[in-house]
Amino acid sequence: MQARFSAADHAYMARALQLAARGLYTTTPNPRVGCVIVNGGKTVGEGWHERAGTPHAEIHALARAGAAARGATVYVTLEPCSHHGRTPPCAEALVAAKVARVVAAMSDPNPLVAGGGISMLTLAGIQADVGLLEGEARALNPGFVSRMTRGRPWVRLKTASTLDGRSALENGVSQWITGAAARADVQRLRARACAILTGSGTVLADDPRLTVRDLDIGRQPLRVVVDSHLATPAHAAILPALIACHTADTARRRALEAAGAEIVELPGRAGRVDLSALLTLLARRGINELHVEAGARLNGALLESGLIDEWIAYVAPLAVGDPARGLFATRPLASLAAARRFRLVDVRQIGGDVRLTLAACRT
Repeated sequence: MQARFSAADHAYMARALQLAARGLYTTTPNPRVGCVIVNGGKTVGEGWHERAGTPHAEIHALARAGAAARGATVYVTLEPCSHHGRTPPCAEALVAAKVARVVAAMSDPNPLVAGGGISMLTLAGIQADVGLLEGEARALNPGFVSRMTRGRPWVRLKTASTLDGRSALENGVSQWITGAAARADVQRLRARACAILTGSGTVLADDPRLTVRDLDIGRQPLRVVVDSHLATPAHAAILPALIACHTADTARRRALEAAGAEIVELPGRAGRVDLSALLTLLARRGINELHVEAGARLNGALLESGLIDEWIAYVAPLAVGDPARGLFATRPLASLAAARRFRLVDVRQIGGDVRLTLAACRT
């Protein structure tokens, strides 16, 4: 049964969530976690997980609290870990510090923990309560939760279109449909992702780099290209990248590998790449959030496969009319009942454009 939480509990957990968000761009493949330690109504320690392989949020907060951690209440956005990874278990550190109570926003979906941290605390006589602002904590780590519970990354599709739903002119010109503010906003989406996915059509048409620019996050997301027949040129700006193909021509494979590409064969139906298998492969490599910037064919394939979790749609106040290019190339629908449905989560103006955030409706 969920514990009853006070107004003070809510305030301290809200602060822990703010701290966790500081690791938005840097913690991959680990979750974003924040921690606040309170004793006698005063905050005595704070911390957040900054980067994989470095101390977790609780350890930073305990170091700042020092002796004041004894008898304190600890607010943490994720159940303290109970296993030895690259760092020692946080639950053990909390027990050693003799804290009195731990409030966790959510249980850890990682099977290596999955309640083990809470059990370790309660066996040591520490009160442990779970479920405070759980929705907010999950929203901060959709990719980590997805990878642990579904075995695949959280797929976030980004599109930019005119008001009449066109992504480019008939001749392929698309720069720039949206304004500078929207393009800067896209950089933040790229920065929080573990990997960026596109298709060979986009590579051939635009030769994009798909890197994070103007934000110093200390890393670049893995770049991934869906390229059924290895049409990507060896001089493509997106290289080095992971290229998923249906079957690999030996000469093309060698040329691309010499240019820094990693080639994986994931044969699907009708000569296409098996997108579900690709997501499974990426999850095994620690990819939490997959950001998609692609053309209508790959967008359509993801849509028809039901693999889009979140859709960020930038809409410019332009109308270009037919026969300009659309966002999704899919098979014709027999009825509207067969359409993929999304739930509107957020609407806001970004410069002169509008950004829609939509979540996939799961049946």
